[in-house]
Amino acid sequence: MDLELNGKRALVLGASRGLGMAIAKSLAAEGATVFAAARSRDKIADWAQGMTDVTPLALDLADLPQVDGVVDALLKDGGVDIIVNNGGGPPPGTAQSAERGQWLTHFEAMAANLFHLNTRLLPAMKGRGWGRIVSITSSGVEQPIPNLALSNGIRSAVVGWSKTLANEVAGDGITVNVVMPGRIHTQRVDELDAAAAKRTETDVADVAAKSRATIPAGRYGKPEEFADVVTFLASARAGYVTGSKIRIDGGSIKSI
Repeated sequence: MDLELNGKRALVLGASRGLGMAIAKSLAAEGATVFAAARSRDKIADWAQGMTDVTPLALDLADLPQVDGVVDALLKDGGVDIIVNNGGGPPPGTAQSAERGQWLTHFEAMAANLFHLNTRLLPAMKGRGWGRIVSITSSGVEQPIPNLALSNGIRSAVVGWSKTLANEVAGDGITVNVVMPGRIHTQRVDELDAAAAKRTETDVADVAAKSRATIPAGRYGKPEEFADVVTFLASARAGYVTGSKIRIDGGSIKSI
């Protein structure tokens, strides 16, 4: 199937590792020109060696002047056709223990500055009558994950923004969707398993085994499996899919 991504320009956030890296590679493999952004530009440069269609960018979403600088540079060349909103998660913790300062700090980076970046890049998409915005959230927006209160709350705000924006720009040829990863085997998931093992004073292998046992598929997902769904949503073939939340979780969420 030709996804018709040749010549499309894609900005992938959080692309230094994990899901962002897998998405950037998948888009590039389908012919897109990829701007891979993360706090660590060097890490992107390492995995993108020899890939002429991937441009590493330094971008910390917590740094608004840097966000605007990257957007300014992209707009000088006409902007982008595809935005993949992806970023690292906040530290684990309960809703009761989360302090006001934590909410403000992480909301700015994970939501407010993200919305600002997309708002600035939207006019160029509207001018071309074509665009794709895909936001990576978490299964926690449907079924809150214990001890991840900050993530559950802030990522839910991203879902509300995405659905609202989808309705506003559908007539401009722009789709806006949310993708919810379950336990995809990335470094982030390993870190969460390690934190759970420390908190419960158990072996990390046991924590991972118990986690896999709750997944009907019986395993963690592969980053490539997740990335391929995102790449489809970013393609011309997915032009009638918008305002949707799509789970990639091996059946973990039990609700309909």
